[in-house]
Amino acid sequence: MAVRFNIRDDKRGNLTTVKRLLPYLWEYRWRVGAGLALLVLARSANVSVPIVLKFIVDALEGMSAGANSVSDSVSGFASDSAGVAVGVALALVVGYGALRFASVLFNELRNVVFSRASVQIIHRISTEVLRHLHDLSLGFHLDRKSGVLSRGLERGTGAVSGFLRMFVFNIIPVAFELLAVVTVLLVQFEIQFAAITVGVVVLYSIFTVKMTRWRVQFRVQMNRAESEAHGLALDSLLNYETVKLFGNENMEATRYGDSLMGWVRASLKSNSTLAWLNIGQAAIVAGGLTALLWLAAQGVASGALTLGDFVMINAFLIQLYIPLNFMGSIYRDINHSLVDMHDMFGLLDIKPEVVESPNAKALRVDNGAIRFDKVSFAYKIGDANDNTVRMALRDIDFQVPGGRMVAVVGPSGAGKSTLSRLLLRFYDPAAGRILIDGQDLRAVTLSSLRAAMGVVPQDTVLFNASIGYNIAYGRPQAAREEIAEAARIARLDEFIAQHPQGYDILVGERGLKLSGGEKQRVAIARAALKGAPILIFDEATSSLDSRAEKAIQLALERVAQNSTTVVIAHRLSTIVGADEIIVLDQGRIVEQGAHDALLARDGLYAQMWKLQKEAADHPDVADVADAADSTNANQDAGAAAAHRAE
Repeated sequence: MAVRFNIRDDKRGNLTTVKRLLPYLWEYRWRVGAGLALLVLARSANVSVPIVLKFIVDALEGMSAGANSVSDSVSGFASDSAGVAVGVALALVVGYGALRFASVLFNELRNVVFSRASVQIIHRISTEVLRHLHDLSLGFHLDRKSGVLSRGLERGTGAVSGFLRMFVFNIIPVAFELLAVVTVLLVQFEIQFAAITVGVVVLYSIFTVKMTRWRVQFRVQMNRAESEAHGLALDSLLNYETVKLFGNENMEATRYGDSLMGWVRASLKSNSTLAWLNIGQAAIVAGGLTALLWLAAQGVASGALTLGDFVMINAFLIQLYIPLNFMGSIYRDINHSLVDMHDMFGLLDIKPEVVESPNAKALRVDNGAIRFDKVSFAYKIGDANDNTVRMALRDIDFQVPGGRMVAVVGPSGAGKSTLSRLLLRFYDPAAGRILIDGQDLRAVTLSSLRAAMGVVPQDTVLFNASIGYNIAYGRPQAAREEIAEAARIARLDEFIAQHPQGYDILVGERGLKLSGGEKQRVAIARAALKGAPILIFDEATSSLDSRAEKAIQLALERVAQNSTTVVIAHRLSTIVGADEIIVLDQGRIVEQGAHDALLARDGLYAQMWKLQKEAADHPDVADVADAADSTNANQDAGAAAAHRAE
């Protein structure tokens, strides 16, 4: 699904978008002001060129007329006058060349001065948007496609660059030059010359604005279709291995092609209407140029105007109408930039679901005691207009004493991983509260909360960088020796030593060059390096074989030795030594106690333990988790256990 932000192509929406840029421009106001001053100098020199050209033509015309009227026996005084006229003409020619050069020089200096402000503004906005995307809640990202978001960010930052370049380098210069040309025409000639020039510009602008505002709908359609196609392509490439496993290359190509057809249709409409826009613009400019030159020619014929005046008017119009001829494209591109910027600023307008309290304080961890106090939570499963929810947790109440290990088990979908997400405050509870050392998580800063926790997730996703970088992500400022020690704790040191690249081994996109067990070892090393007082192990050994699991289990115990630990597990053999085991089913705590006590209770935990033991004794039995989820006996045992718990 493409990201959509209710784009409105109206003056108010465009003005609002432009206003969003003003604070960034104000930050670089001195550089922007210097750029505008150079712009005025450049356009002043440009406007002066036709005026100097008029004097050159008039001087040359006077010299030619004088030469025809003077006999070969011209007096010395006449010769001196001719020499002065030649000198004036040559001086004007030199001035003409100097003004041409000055126009280019001031333009380039303007580019140099303003470009620094432009790239700094783009840098600021890009960083701000990315930071804001990271601040948005997990629910937002679960509902969006990463490819669509990255494409929107890319287009938005490009649009800022395009808008600033076109506005400062095209719109303002043409407007200033038009004002200067109209002023000269009003002073030097009859009012109809200025009236026709202004009339042509106004008619041209109205036609261009109307056509372009109508055509912008096709740009919006192109953006949506392109974002959706880009998202599908990126999703397909990220899941390259799955595509190959099922031989669905043709299906992915077809999905991408079908999605791209929306862009093709919108692009064809955009191109065809562009042709009509260009034809209309050319007709208006040609009509205005013909009318002005007709008046100028009549003036020269009647003697009211000189040949230099005719040349100056023609030069003015050519100099003005050539950039004006591109104003349609510029206006169109500015509208496209406004649409793209609106998309990007729309991301900044999205409010995070989880926000810090204005009076939030840093979390103070004394012994790391955790308390879930009658916590309930529901996931929203509908779209923006659908408030359908699915209850994940109901009245969860338990505590983890500081320095102790508590395990959470239960069938798939029981709500185990939701506990860890709430503890990390990716979501806030719908009811109840969560405390660490008596401090409500909603009253502490998010950075201090997450700094106090080390997580080993079930599905470890790594950056497409070196294995050393991925381990050091737990504590980026760690020394090389500390990274090596963390790798040794996670039993990664032997694997790394086998490769000539050592810690510079590239792990590939999402870590796909590593096996599942190797990725989990990286996650364990990361958690060990972080050294957090609270640890969350979410199926931390699920991708390991039995022999590796025992080794890693010892490593995990060493990492968790002085920490408060919450272990989420399917494989019950890994948590028999936990101080307390909490059994969840359908979002409720149905059993709670130590391993031996839960077995003696003969409830859901005992049923799960028997199933796993049978699977271990008989390898032909289906996977334990699947067996637990698919066995109806589980549901009966869960219901009975819930009844006893109540």
